[in-house]
Amino acid sequence: MADIFKKHTLDNGLTIIAEIMPEAHTAAAGFFVRTGARDEDAALMGVSHFLEHMMFKGTKDIAADELNQCFDRIGARNNAYTSSELTCFFAQVLPEYLEDGLDTLSRMMRPALRQDDFDTEKNVILEEIAMYNDNPFWVLYEATMEKHYQEHPLAHRVLGTNQTVSDLTRDQMQQYFDNRYAADNTVVVLAGRLDFDKAVQQVSKLCSTWQTTGVDRAFPSIQHEPCALKMQRKTVNRGYLLMLAPGPALQDDARYAMMLLMQVLGGSDNSRLHWKLIETGLAEEAMAGYEAHDGSGDCYVYASGEPSQLGEFQKVIEQELRELVDSIREDDLIKLRSKLATAVTIESEKPNDCMQRMGRLWTYTGEYRSLADELKQINAVSVADLHKVSERFPLSTWTVGTLEPE
Repeated sequence: MADIFKKHTLDNGLTIIAEIMPEAHTAAAGFFVRTGARDEDAALMGVSHFLEHMMFKGTKDIAADELNQCFDRIGARNNAYTSSELTCFFAQVLPEYLEDGLDTLSRMMRPALRQDDFDTEKNVILEEIAMYNDNPFWVLYEATMEKHYQEHPLAHRVLGTNQTVSDLTRDQMQQYFDNRYAADNTVVVLAGRLDFDKAVQQVSKLCSTWQTTGVDRAFPSIQHEPCALKMQRKTVNRGYLLMLAPGPALQDDARYAMMLLMQVLGGSDNSRLHWKLIETGLAEEAMAGYEAHDGSGDCYVYASGEPSQLGEFQKVIEQELRELVDSIREDDLIKLRSKLATAVTIESEKPNDCMQRMGRLWTYTGEYRSLADELKQINAVSVADLHKVSERFPLSTWTVGTLEPE
């Protein structure tokens, strides 16, 4: 039986969408808020991620431990995450517990934000920042993104900095929450075996009083210029290289061609970089990919290994980039399409994965695309399309970041 898409919008602008999967054995629900690090003032950097933590500290009438027990009682797999562009709170449950899961998620979306919880959790966030500062890739990634995006808010660090998190006040967080966690900036996403009409009635009862703010997202212009960033640290003993270049936005259908192009270059196995850098023993890690953003996109190449070989890594990568498009044949695309189709199809059988895919796409575009639509777009990509996307995004304007021992 084919999956069924449903949509309903409450009077306050809260949208509820669902992919009903009658044969599924589970159900998943997620609240997607269109807010993340790029929507923060620079002085409040990290507030979105900090707020995600605070959502688990309870509401005015539900204590934090009781909130956790509500999820435990129904055997839910629940969690949350914050990115540059959205924040998501979700739960996976057996279908008979979806009503309870939705009830708990809906209630936790209106947290108490108590001052004592805020003060305690601030130390947890600062410890998390310190932990990531011990991760060489993360250190290089944040610094290279800042160099790549300059003054654009996509340069903002999701965790924030020691300074911005230390300076943040509970009242500033409340103001941010009141503005951006609005009904018209949130979408409830459901997938699996479920009764959509019943779910709409329940969400309406729980969320109809949520305020509408008309909040929007800024899209400042982006000017990328070739640039380099060289970092050294006593605490690292390997060399790390990260390269970033402009790519299509998530709203651009050329993203499918760019995704395939970067997979040929540096997918998980049997890619050009795998054979030239890893199989030759030159590098320990080598990969390439494409990440779509709201209104922009990034192509990236990453490699690590012996510090003295960083220059050689870059030479090999640049040579592969020059030859990439002209070297691809239809047979390369056939193999890659089959591999991606298998991966996407396997993912589609899991309600939580479907919910996540649908939620992210809707949050960015306000559109629904079925799995069949996605596969059709992937299978339609031709060698000519790869040439077209490479002409629009020539993979020549790179921000190159390196990290090596002092």
